[in-house]
Amino acid sequence: MNVPLGYGSIDVTLPDCDVTVAEPPGGEIVDVRAAAQRALEEPLGPPLSERIDASDDVAIVVTDLTREAPDDVLLDVLLERLADLGVARERVTVVVGLGLHRPMTDPELEAMLGPHADLAVNHDPESVVEVGRVDGVPVEIGLPVANADAVLSTGVVEPHQYAGFSGGAKTVVVGTGGESLIRYTHGPETLAREGVRLGRVEGNPFRELLDEAGDLVGIDFSLNLTRGPTGVLGVRAGDGRRIVRELAAVARDALSVPIEREYDAVVCGVGAPKDANLYQATRGATYVALGDRNPLREGGKLVVPAALPEGAGEGTGERRFYRQLRDADDAESLYDDLREGYEPGAQRAFVVARVLREHDLVVTNSRAPRVVEECLPCAEDDVRDAIEPGSDVLVVPDALNTLLVAPSRADFEI
Repeated sequence: MNVPLGYGSIDVTLPDCDVTVAEPPGGEIVDVRAAAQRALEEPLGPPLSERIDASDDVAIVVTDLTREAPDDVLLDVLLERLADLGVARERVTVVVGLGLHRPMTDPELEAMLGPHADLAVNHDPESVVEVGRVDGVPVEIGLPVANADAVLSTGVVEPHQYAGFSGGAKTVVVGTGGESLIRYTHGPETLAREGVRLGRVEGNPFRELLDEAGDLVGIDFSLNLTRGPTGVLGVRAGDGRRIVRELAAVARDALSVPIEREYDAVVCGVGAPKDANLYQATRGATYVALGDRNPLREGGKLVVPAALPEGAGEGTGERRFYRQLRDADDAESLYDDLREGYEPGAQRAFVVARVLREHDLVVTNSRAPRVVEECLPCAEDDVRDAIEPGSDVLVVPDALNTLLVAPSRADFEI
């Protein structure tokens, strides 16, 4: 069977093992441009024409290269509609929502945004202003967004470890926010709250905090999509909360796989762009182990093929993550230390440590095995080297877009 690695794939052959493949049912694929245009015609909430004036300075927040989204198409559709409404192109700034990831390079921006790359600026987390408070915590936002008369966004509604599903306000308030809100929402106290988990939107305190922050920022209109293993499944526009709920329901139906038994090992496929660095690639393991249904038996092993061309990662958050794992003696002590608090970005180390307390994690086929070995996971040359002969193995080719659920909860509430 093929499992993604970078922008290609590898053939995983385990002849001495009993192998099961977890493949989501998928769904009907849509044409992104046509679906985006239709979404603008049938928005969830007031249409764009009621949210914007021709004289407005407009900020459009887009995701960065860690999200697999056809931002060039979504942006093109939005710009066409803005032009129809009389908004001049020179009044539009496209802000790349980096959060604490590294800035995108000019060639990357050109590849991602095509003819609209000239409108793009990278978010600067050091250049923010406070727009209000949530739970007493300052909500800071980047100046290009704070100074705009109208704020629009694109985004991807995909399974997310903390928010349940990404997209909606998250693209703006985290992508173009300051450290204060990221530190609070991604801190151990918030992540430990009931309802903060993969696949849940309703009753999820993490999601609610993001939405409240989005209200303070004043996000006027969003255009989001959701995708499955073979392509885009749906596009919605309008109010962020309604978009996330509708697209999460589409994703849940397409991505849920009931798991009826336990396995010795799980191969967690990731692929580009998420396997560019260790920070992102570990999502494959944590999404599997900390989802609705952990498919591993006690002491089971997680195996993540990941290219890691950027090693641990180059952004502020990635470097904090790397230092925590590199300097730790073991997963148990790291988890206990991080429960007392950590800097934004290190939350991924906290979640990885939580998984490593119960399971081994092996990263294979990478260009940076030394970086992996410096941290708490192990490194092997190939998937086959990481799995004991005779093991009962579950292969999840697209671990970030597969929701493993208990059979009785295949219709679990999002």
